Amino acid sequence: MGRKCQIRLPLPIRAHPLRMVRVDNSFADVASRMWHATGADEDKAGWPAAQLTITGPRAVLPAAFDVTGLATGAVAVATVAAAQFLAARRQSKQPGVTVGSREACAAFASERLFTPVGWTRPPLWDPIAGNYRAADAWIRLHTNYANHRAAVERVLGAYDREAVQAAVAGLRAEELETAIVEAGGCAAVMHNRGQWMASPPGAATADAPPLTVVERLSSGADAPNTSVQLPFEGLHVLDLTRVIAGPVCTKFLAGYGADVLRIDPPGFGEVPSLLPETTLGKRTAALDLTAPADRATFEELLANADVLVAGLRGDALKGLGYDDEALAAVNPGLIIASLDAYGWDGPWRNRRGFDSLVQMSCGIADDGAAATAQTEPTPLPVQALDHATGWLLATAVARALTRRLTHSRAARIHGSLIGTANLLYSLPPHHDHLALAAPQDLALVATTTDWGPARRVPLPGRIDGVPAHWSQQAGPLGRHKAQWVTR
Repeated sequence: MGRKCQIRLPLPIRAHPLRMVRVDNSFADVASRMWHATGADEDKAGWPAAQLTITGPRAVLPAAFDVTGLATGAVAVATVAAAQFLAARRQSKQPGVTVGSREACAAFASERLFTPVGWTRPPLWDPIAGNYRAADAWIRLHTNYANHRAAVERVLGAYDREAVQAAVAGLRAEELETAIVEAGGCAAVMHNRGQWMASPPGAATADAPPLTVVERLSSGADAPNTSVQLPFEGLHVLDLTRVIAGPVCTKFLAGYGADVLRIDPPGFGEVPSLLPETTLGKRTAALDLTAPADRATFEELLANADVLVAGLRGDALKGLGYDDEALAAVNPGLIIASLDAYGWDGPWRNRRGFDSLVQMSCGIADDGAAATAQTEPTPLPVQALDHATGWLLATAVARALTRRLTHSRAARIHGSLIGTANLLYSLPPHHDHLALAAPQDLALVATTTDWGPARRVPLPGRIDGVPAHWSQQAGPLGRHKAQWVTR
């Protein structure tokens, strides 16, 4: 058994973000703190600042929080970790890394900036998703999945936005949130930071770090490969993730060479507007993990995987018979990385959640409103908790792969959106900021998808001499066989 490493950043969680003061909030300081939050305590590697160059303005995104620092730091640590792993595999000097703050912030808005050429993708949000004023507070309803919308409709007896608003207006927010969650849906009341910290789920995750990493001995040892061109070339990554955070992690791994295979249940209805971004570089297959034949196929994939990334609720894999012990029994060298919304402790460990809901619950939307003198919830300008968690998870995976190569250690990684929210609260804001650029103002790149041509945000960050490349164009789920590409 490994020792649990919980890197606890100094989180002034009870303060309003605009009243936080720190001596140093440079990009280098932010990146350094993120770096120390993405490795096990046995991994004593310091932050290799000498190999990193960060360019661009210190403040890009308009927000009451330092979203620019979060985005730039997250991209920086992931790209440096990939460069370090490449150097370890090649047994060579680490190549330099360059990250631009504008490009990093654009990547955090990638699903919004994605631009089809000659075709139309579905809207990002379901028509009744959004914020509503209840009798005593604001509440957000998340209805992008059909089953989540159906739960809201059952509870309210309303089927369009106007009817939902009328129904919500006469109800108490907390009671409505509870009813929707118990019906299998997703909702979140807007709390201020003090209210959240005084609640049982808030108190349980008050100092939750963005990541925890536990190491164990790995049977056998990886061999260096001086001929690899990309950091993760030849590695197999099983992707059990949804929406944005997990897919951001696995898209990064795929961009630098990993064979990423996304597995979904047959007929799974992912948010269709996200697929042109989140399936880039990946093969997608369908398996029913309650069916014996598909379980056997899944376990064959597991046995030959290097990394498993899961974005399911806390005990979902355990409920399918794949707890950590079972996974390690199938593959002792497997690196297991999981993320959830509300953390891995407390009463909301298994609660359904999304970035926009966590922002409402933990105080971010309320603090945004207070900072801008708004009377309604004011979230971050991008789904920053999702994106940052994905990049930090990728960092931890890359560092774990390096440790497996150099020390024969495998890692169990846990991340959460609420932990990333705590990290964001620890970063003092910048008052000078710019509006997020429109697609025509950015250097989008041409891409092809199964739906047609498009323009998208390029992968931010650059490793000297190592261009990112995706071997698969984006496309629908379940379109490939559930098998690995031969190494």
